[in-house]
Amino acid sequence: MKPMHVTYSTKPEYTHENTRLIRAVFEELRIMAPSGLRYMVLRHGEGLFVHIVEQNEGGPSLSDLQAFRAFQKDAGERIQGRPSANEVEVVGTYGFGFDMAQNRT
Repeated sequence: MKPMHVTYSTKPEYTHENTRLIRAVFEELRIMAPSGLRYMVLRHGEGLFVHIVEQNEGGPSLSDLQAFRAFQKDAGERIQGRPSANEVEVVGTYGFGFDMAQNRT
């Protein structure tokens, strides 16, 4: 599966709660250490979030994680407007400790 790029803005009063919930997802990922799943979240300023996720075919899904389900539960209250989700192509990476572009032709 190609990486997905999801972008959205939170309501100002929910930015820190959104960040806390995302950190809980990463904590569960560290504990579970599922293979075949790559995930990164960037925050810009006080409320713009960018999620990048790639899962191998047949691999685990973020929605398998209890912390991710908790993150999604009240997302409609925290997010302004509708998230934008798109497949993206990683052209290259450097210095992130992983290479999302590996095994590409």
